[in-house]
Amino acid sequence: MSGTRADGRAPEELRPIGIAIGVQRDPHGSVQIRCGHTVVLCAASVSDKVPDWLAGKGRGWVTAEYSMLPGSSGTRVPRVQKGRAEEIQRLVGRALRMSIDLDALGERLVTVDCDVIQADAGTRCASITGGMVALELACRRLVAEGKLAASPIRRRVCAVSVAVAGGEPLLDPDYSEDRHADVDTNLVFTDDGRLVEVQGTAESEPFGIETLDRIVRLGLDGARRLFEAQAAALARS
Repeated sequence: MSGTRADGRAPEELRPIGIAIGVQRDPHGSVQIRCGHTVVLCAASVSDKVPDWLAGKGRGWVTAEYSMLPGSSGTRVPRVQKGRAEEIQRLVGRALRMSIDLDALGERLVTVDCDVIQADAGTRCASITGGMVALELACRRLVAEGKLAASPIRRRVCAVSVAVAGGEPLLDPDYSEDRHADVDTNLVFTDDGRLVEVQGTAESEPFGIETLDRIVRLGLDGARRLFEAQAAALARS
């Protein structure tokens, strides 16, 4: 790929990523993930009370809640959020459930709260990538406390955005790129290179299969680097 972006990155380059673990005392697992100027606090809390429809079945559940804090963007965000926030938290929950053996989790509910401290695009992807680390930390704690014999994590997941501008796919766009993109996609991957979910929208003109193929391949390259960042963070725990 050719060309340099406004922030100096190449089209196939991620924003700088940082994952700090154990940033809150009380949740079973917590991280703060930073992707460029996007910052999200992810906290995994474990409860012995599962949803009523799972009660007595010996099976666990993982869900997520997502919110943008009032000062996270240029215009104050209200504390009560509907619509977009609900759609994002359902996505985060679906993605994280793909990582875990719910039967091995036992009759427990893990809630992963994702609070956006600073938004500069890619907040849902950061929530999934950071939420995965928080979830795994929570499972490790359950093992350390003797509540589980082994971690129920089967695989890791992460998510990355790809935008298309002027016919060129751009990995991990910031807000200035995302708002003017011709195509906006979010991709959720497993650590063995498979897809969990693809969200893609043409903003002006439809895009072809060949463009989708370029988007997925670029996203997978970015995901491999995100998995490396997850592994490095977990190695510090």
